[in-house]
This record gives sequence, C-alpha cells and structure tokens, in this order.
Amino acid sequence: MTETSLTVAVIDPSPARAAILEEGLRASGVEHVAVIPDGPGLQARVAALKPDVIVVHLESPSRDVLEQMSGLSRQAERPVAMFVDRSDQTMMQAAVDAGISAYVVDGLRNDRIRSILDIAILRFNAFARLQRELEEARSELADRKLIERAKGILMARKSLSEDEAYKLLRRQAMNEKRKIVDIARAIVTAADLLG
Repeated sequence: MTETSLTVAVIDPSPARAAILEEGLRASGVEHVAVIPDGPGLQARVAALKPDVIVVHLESPSRDVLEQMSGLSRQAERPVAMFVDRSDQTMMQAAVDAGISAYVVDGLRNDRIRSILDIAILRFNAFARLQRELEEARSELADRKLIERAKGILMARKSLSEDEAYKLLRRQAMNEKRKIVDIARAIVTAADLLG
C-alpha cells in the first residue's frame, strides 16, 4: 500500500478540528480522507467506508467514547489514532485497554499527523501479529491435547504402547489423506458416543 493509497476516516465532533485534521492528512500525502460526523450509526458508516486508519479527535474522551472506539477498532479491524486535548492516567489506561493504537494528548499539529498515523499502523499490525500467533499457539495446544487423548483411548482399547498408538494415528491419517488431528477428533468423538 502506497502512502497516497491510504483511506483515512476522520471522526471529530468539531467541524473546525476535523478540517485541520483533513488538511494535515492531505498535506502529508494522504489523498483519501473522509470526515465522518459522530453520532448514531457511526460504526455502520465506518464499516461502509472500510478505511485503512481511523483518526479520532476529542477534547476529553469519556469511557463511553472509548468503548465506542474499541468497538470500531475491533469491528473494522483497523488502527485507531486518537488525539485528545486533555487526559489523565485513567483515560490513557482505558484507551490502551480499548485497543487504541495511538493516543496523543495535546499534539494535533499538521507536521506530526503522518508520523503518528504511521506509528499507529505499525503498532496495530504488531498487535494483530501477536494475536494471530497467540491463536495459533492455542490451536496447536488444543490439537496436541486432542491427539494425546486419542492416543490414550487407543492405548486402553487396543493395548498399545504410546508410540504404537501414535503410529496407528499417523498411518490412518496417511491412508485417508487427512490430518492426524482430524483422525484424533474422530476417535475421541466416537469414544464419547460409545462410552
């Protein structure tokens, strides 16, 4: 994605501030900027736009606003950069918990907007990669547990050693051109049904 191909959604209750953000984004090379007014249906409007980045500017965010931004970030699966005029430690922690990729206090200046967007994108991508790796690790662990359980069933029912049970699983998977975990799942399901 080239710098100019970014689509940025700007959400700001103040039209004057939204214009400053839009101007700063365009000056930094972003051609596709859409100002979306805050209010009912915000999530649907953002979803329809499918922006690469969501930029929010507020005077002082409330917990309700942060929850709404959290929903936006999760629903759209996009980085959210939030500019605020005032904040405190509690709001900063709530922003981090909500998945805000960049939280900038009193820093809305045209010359900083692009670098803040870049950091928000990089941070969002790094977090998304960690989430994927965590899900893959959880899935692998669940698969291993399932295979171990299937081996235990085979060992008990067929009087096999652990190595023999695994070889039987592997051979069956190769014969059926399926994954070992799929064969293990079938064995566990059958054992649960038959008691």
